[in-house]
Amino acid sequence: MTTTRSVFASPEALAAELVHLTIDAATTAIARRDRFTMALTGGSAAQVLYPVLAQAPLPWEKIHIFYGDERGVPPDHKDSNHKLAVDTFLSRAKIPDQNVHRMIGEVDVVKGAADYEAELLRVTEGTGAIDVVHVGMGPDGHICSLFPGHALLSEEKRLVVAITYSPKPPPSRVTLTLQALSRARELWFWSVEQARLTPPKKPSSIRRRRCRRPRLLAGGRRCAGCSTPRPPST
Repeated sequence: MTTTRSVFASPEALAAELVHLTIDAATTAIARRDRFTMALTGGSAAQVLYPVLAQAPLPWEKIHIFYGDERGVPPDHKDSNHKLAVDTFLSRAKIPDQNVHRMIGEVDVVKGAADYEAELLRVTEGTGAIDVVHVGMGPDGHICSLFPGHALLSEEKRLVVAITYSPKPPPSRVTLTLQALSRARELWFWSVEQARLTPPKKPSSIRRRRCRRPRLLAGGRRCAGCSTPRPPST
């Protein structure tokens, strides 16, 4: 996997690039596998980025949504990543309900993790490979619900695990593992300066343009950045 780092002047510029990159990645994945799988992240950056992504001209019926992690709270709780996704993205994009694969963290996180791994393997036809995983990073350096120094960083077999003693509340969580992240076709890390994060009162519009940057985050393909995505390579 090729790694590329880009710096953007504002969260709005990052959001616009996210749209173009998603169009490019989805076009390639759908041409090859007739579906595009994408794992969402939580955090304050999603409040700015996801309303813009929801406007992308994508074949939503072929897109499957997963999550990087979920807290052990009900899906309508203010701390739920699923609620954040619904408020900022899923309520705006026309993704079929059956294509949204929610992590169940509010009852039994151990069972929820096992069920989620089975669902991930079913949708990806046994590979567990998600096309694109959005990865935010916490102030302490944690990604998904994988915390520095945590024993679960050594997990080498399971793709989804439960945490019952998280160093950050709430203590119970469900998360993808490093093994799952390593199987992803692309990992898109983002980090946005807190002072710049102001959730928009209404989504910004998408401006189409020719992209001159290589990649937003990690990955091998370049951004299409135009109204007609580049045909996938063979």
